[in-house]
Amino acid sequence: MSHAALFFDEVAQIAREIDRAAIDRLASELAAVRERRGRLFLLGVGGSAGNCSHAVNDFRKLCGIEAYTPVDNVSELTARTNDEGWDTVFEGWLEVSNINEKDAILIFSVGGGDAEKNVSPNLVKAIDLAKRRGTKVFGIVGRATGYTAKKGDVVVVIPAPNAAHITPQSEGFQAVVWHCLVSNPVLQRRATKWESVTATSAAPR
Repeated sequence: MSHAALFFDEVAQIAREIDRAAIDRLASELAAVRERRGRLFLLGVGGSAGNCSHAVNDFRKLCGIEAYTPVDNVSELTARTNDEGWDTVFEGWLEVSNINEKDAILIFSVGGGDAEKNVSPNLVKAIDLAKRRGTKVFGIVGRATGYTAKKGDVVVVIPAPNAAHITPQSEGFQAVVWHCLVSNPVLQRRATKWESVTATSAAPR
């Protein structure tokens, strides 16, 4: 079997096995954050950080949720990393943002952090701060054994049919899941550009 055939067979399996009820619960929880005028803070590192930046745009523009991510401010991110350390970079940013019980954090991660192994300690510390402040913790991650999955309020775990591909599949499906969320009628308030174009071109003249 070719690599492409194997990879896309895994994609199909993940799509079949992913917890759709958890995704629906996450949509409802995000709608509740908006209803109570809370803010959504997205956290991730590496490829997941890039996903955070894209998702912030979608949650703000399509869903009307006040959303932010610290990875969009490279000056503050690198200053905090240099001066205070990588492990507290998200915690410090969230403290300045005065996260509270109205807000939520949404973590995009492959492993979700591991306190004992010191993996993604910045995510671990951010979760601990959120718990102390009464802030909801959500996640889209690739491992059920990580800190996010264990401590989160609603966490979507991406199935891993092939451990060798857990990173690309997890990061790829982060995008699939958040696009599912922002197109859910529970959340979506504005149509995307191409939905609008299609509707206009199909309208009777």
